[in-house]
Amino acid sequence: MARISDETRRDNEAAIRHVMDRLLAGEIPAGSKCDIKTLAAQAGVTRTGFYPKKNRDGSPRPGPYQHLAEEFERRLAELRETGVIPDPRAAQIERLKEQVSGLKERLAARDEQIGGLTDFRERALSQIAAQRMEIERLRDALAAPSNVRALPNSSRASAPYGSCS
Repeated sequence: MARISDETRRDNEAAIRHVMDRLLAGEIPAGSKCDIKTLAAQAGVTRTGFYPKKNRDGSPRPGPYQHLAEEFERRLAELRETGVIPDPRAAQIERLKEQVSGLKERLAARDEQIGGLTDFRERALSQIAAQRMEIERLRDALAAPSNVRALPNSSRASAPYGSCS
């Protein structure tokens, strides 16, 4: 790979800074994200310039635009810490994650409520069945010859909710 001149590097850095400002302001091209890949593509430089390199002896050396990548990541992190997400897709993902979390909580609360109502219904049906069995037992005892006698009906009183027959 050929070395670039100082003038080309300055021009590239200016283009990168310009694109960086646009991306962090939320001007994300369609189908892209607010990341190094988009930064490099929009600035017209190779992405490899943003990452560290190795000398021939194996020692690390910074990439020509690595300082700009670090600045971009730092500024992006600062924006996220303040609650600003410049990437509309990322903001939508965060909003949807929060919405899903809220819906899961509501679903758990409803499941708990349904469980309680199901238990209540089962208890109520058991009580109704037990009461019906007791009424039938008492009617059978009244019909059979025994020492059980029916109470006299009052002519003026009536059951407030109707008969139990």
